[in-house]
Amino acid sequence: MNLPANARTYPAPAKLNLDLRITGRRSDGYHELESIFCLVALYDTLHLAVRQDSEIVLHTPTFSVEPEHDLTVRAAKLLQKATQSKFGVDIWLEKQIPMGGGLGGGSSDAATMLLALNRLWTCGLNRQQLMDLGVQLGADVPFFIFGRNAFARGIGEKLTEIDIPKQWYVIIRPNVHVSTQKIFSHKNLTRDSKPSIIASFQALQPFRNDMQSVVFEEYPQVFTAFEDLKVHGSDPLMTGSGACVFIAVSTKEKAEIICKEVSKKYQAFCVEGLTQHPLFDI
Repeated sequence: MNLPANARTYPAPAKLNLDLRITGRRSDGYHELESIFCLVALYDTLHLAVRQDSEIVLHTPTFSVEPEHDLTVRAAKLLQKATQSKFGVDIWLEKQIPMGGGLGGGSSDAATMLLALNRLWTCGLNRQQLMDLGVQLGADVPFFIFGRNAFARGIGEKLTEIDIPKQWYVIIRPNVHVSTQKIFSHKNLTRDSKPSIIASFQALQPFRNDMQSVVFEEYPQVFTAFEDLKVHGSDPLMTGSGACVFIAVSTKEKAEIICKEVSKKYQAFCVEGLTQHPLFDI
């Protein structure tokens, strides 16, 4: 990748939903949920170079996504409009986080764009102002700007920091794309989970994902992946609306052994849980 001398590099980490419960449905069609969001060390990478002419140019369009619909471009335009910035940006995006897997890659890319450009364009917005912008791009975007592992309520935008024990995760991606819209509109989806009284890592166990059974019903490939991973320890979980499933492991060594085995059949990742976003301090 041939980058200009003024390009700067920024990471965009993935997330896992360690627990996900749907507690209701709003009049606007959005679902109320509760979830534990955990940052993990699987990254997309953004390379950004400030332009003086206000143009926003994506040099690495993602397959099947028009540049103007790409979340990085939309995030840059949103910040530009909100702050009336006269600057533009050249964007090079390296994707490592699988698309459509429930790992939040697109949302994380958008959050990194807002965090980085707020600094590069000297916009001066604080974290809450950036989160308020981010929710316009997607319900998961504020979490990545929040920058800490979190217990989420609402549509995912009401965040409280939560302590998560240091863990490693093995993530596998079955070769199927799950339609989030299809799952949220499914007649069998659980929508009445009881809201939590205490929001802590211990109090919410055993963890579950209210979308999981419906995804298994509609996408048997995800259920097969779940069963294949289950052989290697306690029950895995699906993250988000799928399709990725994961298992938590106490040590790197054990995680690497499991990952090596399941990678014979699936795209697999062995990743460490993070305590905060790598751009938290900016």
